[in-house]
Amino acid sequence: MPRTGSAGRSAGVDPERLWSQAERPRRGRPPAHSRAEITDAAVALADAEGLGAVTMRAVAARIGAGTMSLYSYVPNKETLLELMIDQVSGGHRLPAEPSGNWRADLRQFAHEQRTIMRRHPWLPAALTARQTFGPNTLAALEYALAALDPIGLEASARLETFSLLTGFVAGHVSYELAQERAVEAGGRTSGELLDAQDRYLRSVAAEGRYPHLAQALAVPSHDSAPDAVFDRLLGRMLNGLTAAV
Repeated sequence: MPRTGSAGRSAGVDPERLWSQAERPRRGRPPAHSRAEITDAAVALADAEGLGAVTMRAVAARIGAGTMSLYSYVPNKETLLELMIDQVSGGHRLPAEPSGNWRADLRQFAHEQRTIMRRHPWLPAALTARQTFGPNTLAALEYALAALDPIGLEASARLETFSLLTGFVAGHVSYELAQERAVEAGGRTSGELLDAQDRYLRSVAAEGRYPHLAQALAVPSHDSAPDAVFDRLLGRMLNGLTAAV
C-alpha cells in the first residue's frame, strides 16, 4: 500500500538498497535468522500490542536473538517498518487483471485494503508517515492503476487518485478502530453508544439553534452497520472521482 503523495515519504530508507539488492549472503556459517523471519515477528508483535511495541529489542527477544545481531539483517526500525508494510500488503486478494469496470474494481480494491488494515490495526498509522516500494505494494499499486485506466485520467492523476483512495480507507479504518476502542472503554455496545449519540443530537436540534442539523436528523437514518457505512461512503467517493473527470 504505497502512498504517492509528497507528504508520505519514508525518512532514511533508500528503496534501491532495500528492494533492488538481494539480502546479502554471509560468509561462514549459514545465518541463524532471515529478514522474512524478523518481519514475521515484528508484524505479530504489532498486531498483538500495537506499533509502539515494535522495537529492535522486542523483536529480537521474540525470535530468541540478541538485539545487536538484528542489525546485521535490518539496519534500523524504519527499514523494519517498510518490510512490515510490504509483507502485509501481500494480503490483497485480487484477480489477475481488472475487469474493466473501474467502479467495481476500485470498490473491491478498497474493501481489500480495509480488510488488511483491520487485520493489522497498526497499518493506517504506519502508512501516514511513509511510502513503501516493495514488491507487494507495487503489485497492489499496479493493479489499482490498471483499474483506473478506463476513466481516461493521465498517469500522474491516476497516482494521485490512488493516494486519495488509500487515504480515505486508512482514515475510515482509523475512525472505526477508535470508535471500537471507545465502546470497549465505556463498557457499552456499539448500538447503545449510537442510541445515546442519537438522543443527544435530537435533543440539541430540537432547541432550534441548529436548523440544518435538525433537517438532517429528520431524514430516515441509513444502515449504521460498519460494512454498510464504509460501502456507502466509498460509493460517494467514487462518485466524486467520476465528477472530477
